[in-house]
Amino acid sequence: MNSFPPKHSPSDDRGKVVYGIHPVEELLQSGKNVERIFIQRDLKKETAASIFRMAKESDIPVLSVPKEKLNRVAGTNHQGVAAIISQIQFFKFDDVLSQVYEKGEVPLFIICERITDVRNFGAIARTGLCGGSHAIIVPHSETASINAEAIKASAGALNKIAVCREKNLVNTMKQLKLNGIQTLAADAKGSKFIFDCDLKIPTTFIMGSEGAGIDSALLRLVDEIVKLPMTGDFDSYNVSVAAGMILYEVMRQRMK
Repeated sequence: MNSFPPKHSPSDDRGKVVYGIHPVEELLQSGKNVERIFIQRDLKKETAASIFRMAKESDIPVLSVPKEKLNRVAGTNHQGVAAIISQIQFFKFDDVLSQVYEKGEVPLFIICERITDVRNFGAIARTGLCGGSHAIIVPHSETASINAEAIKASAGALNKIAVCREKNLVNTMKQLKLNGIQTLAADAKGSKFIFDCDLKIPTTFIMGSEGAGIDSALLRLVDEIVKLPMTGDFDSYNVSVAAGMILYEVMRQRMK
């Protein structure tokens, strides 16, 4: 399945912190993948105007943080600005979707919504790669850092599966619908078991955080809220385990 293999070019500066106004400007001009930018909360906006502009043009998350946070990330000589070079390459969802359809494959995507635990995120990426997912879709904020620990938890899968960082997941959901892709939300309170769904058609699963679950704005847009069978009086499965069970059912149906 995975018809959109990421073409990563390993670099010694992956995960490196770049700080200072001019160094961060040069980093953004270089076209390298940047995971996120930290801006000191009380920094005058005009001081970093070009950084805000270039970050917006490249869809790079900008976080407003206190000076103490920047000191921990970059030491004390940061001029109120620091950036982290991404450990992976991010892809545009439009490009991934187009390539999947061009190759005549049946789309399969996973949206990780507010999953902040790096080990869970890494495990989902690993299972997604093995289970035929074409991409993992994540929001700009409230998502796990794709750092060395996440890559280790994924057994390297994060270097092989496309990861798409989307600014607005509601718009992404609408785009999926316009392209004929059903959207299913995994939730213990679902009204339908996963094995009662047709998973042979283009499908996207939304996996939410174990604490907050899936945002209500996204739940209103899904085609179905589905659940996994479970015995005993217990809350729910671990999110990465649930993702593995769902992907197994997808493979079971599509391999018939």
